[in-house]
Amino acid sequence: MTRHQQGFTSLSRREILQILACGTAALTLSRPTMAGATAKFAAGEAELTVVSDGNLVLPAAFIFPDIEEAERTALLTEYKLPTDTLSPDCNISLLRSGDRLAIFDVGSGPNFMPTAGKLVENLAEAGIDPAEVTDVIFTHAHPDHFWGLTDELDELIFPDATYRMAQVEWDFWRADDTLDKMPEDRKSFVVGAQNRMPLIEDRIELFAPGEEIFPGVEAVDTPGHTPGHVSFMVHGGSEPMLIGGDVLSNTVSFAKPDWHWGTDQDPALGAQTRKKLLDRLAAEKVRLIGFHLPHPGSGMALAKGDSYRFVPDA
Repeated sequence: MTRHQQGFTSLSRREILQILACGTAALTLSRPTMAGATAKFAAGEAELTVVSDGNLVLPAAFIFPDIEEAERTALLTEYKLPTDTLSPDCNISLLRSGDRLAIFDVGSGPNFMPTAGKLVENLAEAGIDPAEVTDVIFTHAHPDHFWGLTDELDELIFPDATYRMAQVEWDFWRADDTLDKMPEDRKSFVVGAQNRMPLIEDRIELFAPGEEIFPGVEAVDTPGHTPGHVSFMVHGGSEPMLIGGDVLSNTVSFAKPDWHWGTDQDPALGAQTRKKLLDRLAAEKVRLIGFHLPHPGSGMALAKGDSYRFVPDA
């Protein structure tokens, strides 16, 4: 699959020493084993697999809409990113624990972008039958995370699963006034979500941040991108791992957490959430799996002065 890859500037000797100072555990973590559009990690007794749903194609001005073009272009160039059109990956995490298999978000499906919606074929490449999935867990209900609920015939792709979403997120998208409140360029997001939600309303389980929603998986409140956006901390391995969703959607966001993503529902809250989360990721040495970071989206937040940088897994 051809796509622009998000990049990062080279590490200085001081920063390399910082990584080494994280300790032996940071160097002996389960590195991803990759084959095509799939990567695998050990998570204690469980196994985490990251499967690609393809990529989006977005103008750079859409991703960081409030930044002057010259400033945006300079930083994108520093990070070895295209300055006109970006093609962020879509990384979908699956966690197998005992006889249960959870998938975190379901991708775009067939009706969002032609470059995305590749989940089912890449699950097949990974040897995973959608019928195996017991739990479908959502970070939020944007199209590239939620519209993959159904196939071309509007039938559920994961027919035997239980579905889980944060109560706040479900209520937001189901509310009668959400369409009127949404900016014009995102009204289709609401229509798409509201058309699909009735298909799972009889099997949805709603939760609050802080709850364990799957064995060893804690829901973490990360609002701003959407009102009920959550991330998921996976415990039980040699290190914690965070399935981040869209809380950190670009490598630039580590250095500029106040630069909001074009689809952030509450930009100020999103910036506050990113800053708080980056502090936690770095302090607790949490491995992040970002939905839109370069496939498979895994790496660490490394302190750099008064900000951070993303260090992808080797």
